[in-house]
Amino acid sequence: MSTWSPSAWLPPVLWLTVVWVFLWGTFTPASIVGGVLVGALVTALFRLPPAADRLPVRPLRVLGLVVFLLWDLVVSGVEVSWQVLRHGPRARGAIIAVPLIASSDRVVTVMATALTLSPGTMALQIDHDHDVWYVYSLGPRDDAGVERARRGALDMQCRVLAALGTPEELAVARRLLEAVPR
Repeated sequence: MSTWSPSAWLPPVLWLTVVWVFLWGTFTPASIVGGVLVGALVTALFRLPPAADRLPVRPLRVLGLVVFLLWDLVVSGVEVSWQVLRHGPRARGAIIAVPLIASSDRVVTVMATALTLSPGTMALQIDHDHDVWYVYSLGPRDDAGVERARRGALDMQCRVLAALGTPEELAVARRLLEAVPR
């Protein structure tokens, strides 16, 4: 935040105030004032550089992504429960290499976070040099299960890119997806 305009510092101060109040667990004038002071101090001392570019936000696609994530949370929770109940300690997992179809660090971060929100999956490593990310998935017991998990990770990338990717990233992703065997 290079300038001290209210539009630059007000959102982080408000957010930090909310976090402060929740951390203290009390909604009193003292905790609110303390949160504002701490938020202003943190914002002043640890100014972030301005973002090089803004993420394009497509509200309907973002809403679709949120609905998908909520649905996936329920379905994945049921699948993980079934794996644990059916196989117990013999439940299997796999680490799967998935092509990385985005280049923006911010979009990749959202992709990894969205995938990790789903019970039974987790982004383990993102390798930008080789355009691959490694995903842990609970449940695959054969090649078909591994392929379903790979496609699920690719689908998540596509949904996040559709909501937050630049037109250039979307074009590159389409070309890369055409090259991925189905």
